[in-house]
Formats: sequence, C-alpha cells, structure tokens
Amino acid sequence: MDFKVNGKAVSFDGDSEMPLLWYLRDIEGMTGTKFGCGAGLCGACTVHVDGVASRACLTFMGDLAGTSVTTIEGLADGDTLTALQMAWAENNVPQCGYCQSGQIMQAAALLKDNPSPTDAEIDEAMYGNICRCGTYQRIKAAIRSVAEGTVTGGTL
Repeated sequence: MDFKVNGKAVSFDGDSEMPLLWYLRDIEGMTGTKFGCGAGLCGACTVHVDGVASRACLTFMGDLAGTSVTTIEGLADGDTLTALQMAWAENNVPQCGYCQSGQIMQAAALLKDNPSPTDAEIDEAMYGNICRCGTYQRIKAAIRSVAEGTVTGGTL
C-alpha cells in the first residue's frame, strides 16, 4: 500500500490492522505523535489524514492507501514554524508538553476549516483533546491570536 507521510511517498506491506500511531513512531521514527489512551479519547495522537484531524491510535494502516498523512513534524516548513506553532510559544501553552502535538494538530484542522472561529467553536473543535496540565485557556488564546492575526511570526 502506498501513501504519503509529510509529503514523502511511503510504502507499507505489513499488518493492515496496525494502528498508524505505531507505524509513525516505530517504523518512521516520528515520535512527536504521542500515545495517550489508545482508545481515541485523549487526542495526544492526533494527525491529519487528507487534511482531517484523525486519531492515529484508531486509524489502521489498511485504510491509508492513497492518502496523505501530516504529523506535527510535517506541519512546519523546515525551520519556519506556522503561525499556530508561534502562537503556542507566545502564549506559553505547554507545561509538560505531552499532549501539545495533538492539540496543535487539532487546532490546525480547525483553523483550516474555520479561519475565524468563535470561542464556542474553538471549544467544540478542541473537545476531546485532553491536557492534564489544564492549559485550556492558553490553548484557546493561542488559537484566537492566529484567527485575529496577532501572531508575531510564522506562516499561515
């Protein structure tokens, strides 16, 4: 089966029921996507599959033929962070940082589909992405700063 990961063509001929999460971490060596709950409930493993936020722990390799997967490692353009990643830093969002790649990937999908979300729309889109450190207000502020165009760097 052929698909793309962060724009790079890859091929996989292993177990079709292997979760994408294990492929990314164990085969591709991309450790930005985290294992949290393994049941799609926490959002730590969120990636984009054809531009849609998806839980990598519940996405099976057999379902990826012809798709394009983007991970946190593929979000930036080389060393140039996205406006969302810059907003994360400017708003001091991470504490422990464990959930942050999933949070950013979920937020990026939201902003792609809705560049000017309301607070209620942010809450709805981010629901299910758990932050044990409780930085939800900073997460919302970072998303809002991108939507309002007040980030001081990065690319959209």
